[in-house]
Amino acid sequence: MIAETRAWVERAVVGLNLCPFARAVHVRQQIRYAVSDAPDAEALLEALVAEMHALVAADPARIDTTLLIHPRVLGDFTDYNDFLQVADAALSELNLEGVLQVASFHPHYRFAGTTAQDVTNATNRSPYPTLHLLREASVDRAVAAFPDASAIYEANLVSLRALGSEGWASLQAQCRRDAADEGAPARAG
Repeated sequence: MIAETRAWVERAVVGLNLCPFARAVHVRQQIRYAVSDAPDAEALLEALVAEMHALVAADPARIDTTLLIHPRVLGDFTDYNDFLQVADAALSELNLEGVLQVASFHPHYRFAGTTAQDVTNATNRSPYPTLHLLREASVDRAVAAFPDASAIYEANLVSLRALGSEGWASLQAQCRRDAADEGAPARAG
């Protein structure tokens, strides 16, 4: 799961420049990839809180952001979307508002007003349900360096429409192949 998510970050998020801020943390290897085997939302919340604490405690030069992959829970996008309120409430209860924020990625992500098949939903479509913890200070620095954030969204729409549904499916397949290749034993030459 980590290998496929890493391939998605490389090929989609960075490769398609869906998030211009992701390249630096990816290249510097400052992304923590964590997998939760939580079977339900309650256990996922515990894992999320633990990852929040771990990210706050970590040296930002080593870990700047965390992707918490949770394949066993919240596979339904509506349930996942509802859980985001729980995640934000946890930030508030831990007094981490203004310190961290939670971004959302899901294999069935769907923006309001779009159809499920609309390729532009792919900006937030990850291989597995994933909660992305970001440091507010890092977000602020990135936005200051790229002040026209609305241009990112518009550029993403253009890129994904140009790629099309078949291109997106091909990219996803390549991510799965990359992950399989990463896990394959080295062959003797």
